Amino acid sequence: MLIAGEPRRLGVPSSEARLRFEEGPRRAGAGAGLRLLALDGEPAFERSFWCGTCGLLFRRLEGAQGTLSPEGVRDRLAGHLTDVDDGVLQAFGSLLPEGDYRPLLLRIEPSLVFPGKEGDYFSGEKVATWGIDGFWGLPDHPCTPYFRTFETPVDNEAHFYEFVVPMVPPSWNERERVADYAERLGGGAVPTAVAVSTLDRCMPAMNTGATDYYEHWGLTHFLLDGHHKMEAAASTGRPLQLLSLLAIGEGLSEDDDHRRLLGLRTQQRQERGAR
Repeated sequence: MLIAGEPRRLGVPSSEARLRFEEGPRRAGAGAGLRLLALDGEPAFERSFWCGTCGLLFRRLEGAQGTLSPEGVRDRLAGHLTDVDDGVLQAFGSLLPEGDYRPLLLRIEPSLVFPGKEGDYFSGEKVATWGIDGFWGLPDHPCTPYFRTFETPVDNEAHFYEFVVPMVPPSWNERERVADYAERLGGGAVPTAVAVSTLDRCMPAMNTGATDYYEHWGLTHFLLDGHHKMEAAASTGRPLQLLSLLAIGEGLSEDDDHRRLLGLRTQQRQERGAR
């Protein structure tokens, strides 16, 4: 954690926002629809279900087909931010639904993870707590590569995980731009990416034979700008800055959890699998 700003009101009326938190259509007999993140009116990601007893989830849907990079702030983000930049906040706020957001300026060291491969949360830690999906007989699949950045204990009964989820997969990135950022990072530059983020707390209602039964805290950063930077940082092992706009009230968490998050994010990073 570099800087944690105070919560502030950002965004535009929901009907004008390019990115929106939505509830999907309710099926017959269902109490609620899916929790969604929509881009330009189309479902882009399915998120952890409302109950909090289902596992953490970010699943890419067909509406995730673009990034969000406002004009006028690209030069500032290409450099090293030393504070929460109000101009950058307002620029990205114009893309988001009106609400309360806490800006967090984080230093991250991203690792690119592919579903079902080494380091995949969904086929690793999530299966250890929730088991295999009873219908499919398979681990949950996020339908996208993603980045893991940080994890640490919350206490003896909970663990904190952090993810950066690209709006489009790294295979869509322009190779020349990735190489350019890799060269800059190698020269000591620390550019800044931007994300809108949610904090979810999830735990099975009961232990039905889990090999590792505990509560999962998931800080999920949906990447708005910085896809080429993020891939370059992961490929070179170099650090990157992330300006996170933590959406208050849009996660499965409370205000006290958000305040506790600030302390968790300053703890020593724990190596994966050392829980």
